[in-house]
Amino acid sequence: MVYTRKDVSTLTATERRRFVKALLELKRRGEYDEFVRTHIEYYVADGENGLRTAHMAPSFLPWHRQFLLELEKALRRIDSSVSVPYWDWTRDRTTTSVPWTKDLLGGNGRPSDRQVTTGPFAYAEGNWTLKVGVTNGKFLTRDLGRARDPLQLPTASELQWALKDPVYDVAPWDSTVTQGFRNKLEGWGTGRGSASWRNHNLVHRWVGGAMVSGASVNDPVFWLHHAFVDLVWSRWQQRHRDDRYRPVKQPAPGDPQRGRVVARHEKLPPWDVTPDELDDHGSIYRYA
Repeated sequence: MVYTRKDVSTLTATERRRFVKALLELKRRGEYDEFVRTHIEYYVADGENGLRTAHMAPSFLPWHRQFLLELEKALRRIDSSVSVPYWDWTRDRTTTSVPWTKDLLGGNGRPSDRQVTTGPFAYAEGNWTLKVGVTNGKFLTRDLGRARDPLQLPTASELQWALKDPVYDVAPWDSTVTQGFRNKLEGWGTGRGSASWRNHNLVHRWVGGAMVSGASVNDPVFWLHHAFVDLVWSRWQQRHRDDRYRPVKQPAPGDPQRGRVVARHEKLPPWDVTPDELDDHGSIYRYA
């Protein structure tokens, strides 16, 4: 049965409560931390050796599509009514708008140490102690809008800039490409600092705290953010039906990217699924 992912701003009080409750139960069981471990393991950057699957590569979008599906399966084993809502950051753009409410994800971190002190994921509530991360911090942190050096969330026009590109991705299939929908959405730009962050990457920076690391999954907003990224990919697919996931085949022998990216019909670690098989989600879920 096809289920629906809704805009988080449209969730009823009951839907909010059930989503939060399922997340907390997944955390209590220890399953949630496995998702954090997986993301850390598969966050391989351009400068490292080996296969890149989760980031800085064409498979950024299908990898996170499957990652979301795995999380959703786990949540729906707890409560079959639950699906991951999406956060449209081109519209809900303030530090007090949805999803930063006490009955959903809680608000900003406090100035002294950026610890989140409101909502169900606050450390003081006792239900969301960080156990897996790149630091030894035990509490969830946020720095919404980055107080010391303010950032703005991506605008609708910045998102359209990515959506207009008719080509999925281009060689050398990494964070340096300036053409192709994938990297324009993922958001690795040229230069340094805030000017180099676009769309997806800029949102991670705007949220700050735990979201600025390979352990970004520790903040539940990760899933709402990536559900919207997945929705944007769906929109691109509908708009540009003449192009699909690239590369179709591995780069040629001698190419530095050979063996470092996943081709369309190759398995996408750590799952037994290919980008081609993840091209259409219509038989599993739809967006409202």
